[in-house]
Amino acid sequence: MAAQFFSSLADNALLVVAIALLIDLHAPAYLTPMLKFVFVLFYVILAPFVGAFADSMPKGRVMFISNTIKITGCGLLFVATHQYFALAAYAVVGLGAAAYSPAKYGILTELLPPEKLVIANGWIEGLTVASIVLGTVLGGILITPSVADVLLQLDFPFIDTGVDNALESGIFLIAIIYSIAALFNLYIPNTGVDHRIPKRNPFFLIHEFSHCVRLLWTDKLGQISLAVTTLFWGAGATLQFIVLKWAEVAMDYPLNQAAQLQGVVALGIAVGAIMAARWISLRQSVAVIPLGIAMGMVVMVMVLVKDLWIAIILLMLIGGLAGFFVVPMNALLQHRGHILMGAGHSIAVQNFNENLSILVMLSLYALLILLEVHIYIVIVVFGLFVSVMMTLVRKWHLLNQSKGDSLHLIGSRKGR
Repeated sequence: MAAQFFSSLADNALLVVAIALLIDLHAPAYLTPMLKFVFVLFYVILAPFVGAFADSMPKGRVMFISNTIKITGCGLLFVATHQYFALAAYAVVGLGAAAYSPAKYGILTELLPPEKLVIANGWIEGLTVASIVLGTVLGGILITPSVADVLLQLDFPFIDTGVDNALESGIFLIAIIYSIAALFNLYIPNTGVDHRIPKRNPFFLIHEFSHCVRLLWTDKLGQISLAVTTLFWGAGATLQFIVLKWAEVAMDYPLNQAAQLQGVVALGIAVGAIMAARWISLRQSVAVIPLGIAMGMVVMVMVLVKDLWIAIILLMLIGGLAGFFVVPMNALLQHRGHILMGAGHSIAVQNFNENLSILVMLSLYALLILLEVHIYIVIVVFGLFVSVMMTLVRKWHLLNQSKGDSLHLIGSRKGR
């Protein structure tokens, strides 16, 4: 949990600093959401391989290697002098994150029985979202001129860090946080699971991954939980940038203040995740789908808000609804995936679908920004899309139930 917290803290702080770097490099507005696009690109490209990589050695070692790649990406971002070089450097951080993800979630199913997965996910998601809150706030603080001036005055005897401006100081500090996460990775216990993988041939891995994708999408519970989490993460990534733009238009906030409103949404997700962990069991997981429909409707209310405190309450509510419905669905998906194909492969399939959704939705958002569509229209379209899609997923699940496919599948090994 400590390793995940610090790694995620650095991820989220780095996004804000990277946005500020693009602004400093005079990049066009549509390139801002492309940061997230290049970050998740490797999740999709390497999906057939990262699951096998995560299952090939102890999860702590996988996470250590991944954090080392993230530190390398920070180093490249530190020396970036062109907008496309900055995007490429941030993509390297995404490479580390893609390798990291199957291990950070897969270890839960190695350590814990199914009945504790919702609780464990509540803790992990709660800490992750706490790190998002603190990370976005930290990123906003690091690009605040007065704070940057203090950091630049710090001096280390006999060491020339090469830090000459506010953005460089922020990137340097974030690299240190990644290093702390890497140290915690070294103390993650080996669970004793057999880490030998049957084949290393890339063509076999692609074929095996394709089989795993089909297996999870044809499983009656797996398909519902996968559809919900896929939609959630695509919508959540887009909402990050919508909030930044909305804060700029509706309340005339600069990036460092708008980033703190991102943190409010994340705080709401943490509260929702904790409540779900306490009140929702694995067998009750699909009952939370209507909250996803409600979240889309509440998002549309953003166009009416201009007062800060009302905005905070609204964003907390959006985050709370999101956290409450995604944590049980995530736990259900992990459980079905672990039963059907193993933890690492399951998380890789999940990442592939969720990040493909992020790529598509961010591309559409970037296109709308390029076409100069007003942010209020974007918000309404976004909210309607989420509500309609969640309604369709709910009808899909009810249709499965009417055919006799219900929650008796939890705990069974049907389809393996």
